[in-house]
Amino acid sequence: MSKFWLLVKQLYVQKVKAKSFIFSIILYVAVISGVMFWSDIKEAFFQEDALQIALINETDVEIEALFESTSDLEFSFPTEDLEKVEKQVVDGDFAAVIFVEDQDNSLTAEIATFEPLTFNDQLSLSSTLQYAGKIYEVQQLNLTAEEADKILQSETIITMKNLNEQSVSGKSEDEKAAGIGASFLVGFLIYSFVMTFLSMITTDVASEKGSRVLEVLLASVKPTTHFMAKLTGTFLLALTQIGGLLLVQGLLFAFIDGGSKWDVVQEIANELSLAFIGYSVAFLLITIILYLILGALLGSLVSKVEESSQAMMPAMMVGIIGFYVLISGMASPDTMLIKVFSYIPFTSGMVMPLRIGATDISTFEPILSMAILIVTVVLMFLLSLSFYKRSVLTYSSGGIIQKIKTVLKVTT
Repeated sequence: MSKFWLLVKQLYVQKVKAKSFIFSIILYVAVISGVMFWSDIKEAFFQEDALQIALINETDVEIEALFESTSDLEFSFPTEDLEKVEKQVVDGDFAAVIFVEDQDNSLTAEIATFEPLTFNDQLSLSSTLQYAGKIYEVQQLNLTAEEADKILQSETIITMKNLNEQSVSGKSEDEKAAGIGASFLVGFLIYSFVMTFLSMITTDVASEKGSRVLEVLLASVKPTTHFMAKLTGTFLLALTQIGGLLLVQGLLFAFIDGGSKWDVVQEIANELSLAFIGYSVAFLLITIILYLILGALLGSLVSKVEESSQAMMPAMMVGIIGFYVLISGMASPDTMLIKVFSYIPFTSGMVMPLRIGATDISTFEPILSMAILIVTVVLMFLLSLSFYKRSVLTYSSGGIIQKIKTVLKVTT
């Protein structure tokens, strides 16, 4: 046991002190913070002056109040004729001029520009005109602007009632939206950590084997002990990175911008069930263990570290497929594709949390998926442990299939 913990400590300390470990945490924090604080970053570094828009109203209705200036669009209402204003557009005084008139009790608009508008500016301007057009048509019913706006802004209060007394109540729209966002974060973390630590353990074993250090090490340590130490040390490293990421990210959310983003996180968390959080954490950790076992096995098959990337390719492809299935399921989490991949052990960790958070499934389905994943981990561990003892000191050339055949031929 002392040799086991010595190997675990040596691996853990070596990796924790590595610059790549710190850099990876910083990278994860930068990506998540970039998404959460994008509006602030955009305002600080990319904020441009509001687009100057001239509007000429040729209708009999005072519609200027419908065009309120924003940080992106600033409207003005010149009284000159259209040709003079178009000349100002050419001179650069305005980015565009909008000529508005009535046609069959509907609002029509012509936008004249000298330099083409960007997609975002064009989209923002079009949405403003569409909204003004709806208000204008409602006003033809002799309603005031306030009454028309109240009609367009009204929202129907919707509640869900489940008539099946044997099933749980259906999730609300807000709960499902929060579940989709949270499940994407879980899937992203699983995908990132799986790819990172799968590569790490595979290359570590392959490097020791290629440099013949493993032959010296296994003279005093059993292959079983070495295998377990690699798994334990790398898994503890993954837990440390997850903890470090949550700590740093939590502090940033709590103290930057007066803790506004932390309030957003709390609002999302309040829409999530304890079952979703528990399943997500369990799927995250167990999926990492599964890929670590696979990574150690793949590392023992290759003869040198240069071959490790080729050996990892099938496992990485499975992870990529699972992540893209997750992304495709965010728009429609009830499809058959999502259901199938939520039971496949190598992808269920990324896909099943989406079904738990964004769909109304029975409690049996996530339990079944978790059971399949745990059974797969146990079987993979026993198989890999048995195969690791025979392959770790076996050197052969060719692809993975050929290496497996060689190991079985030599050691059987």
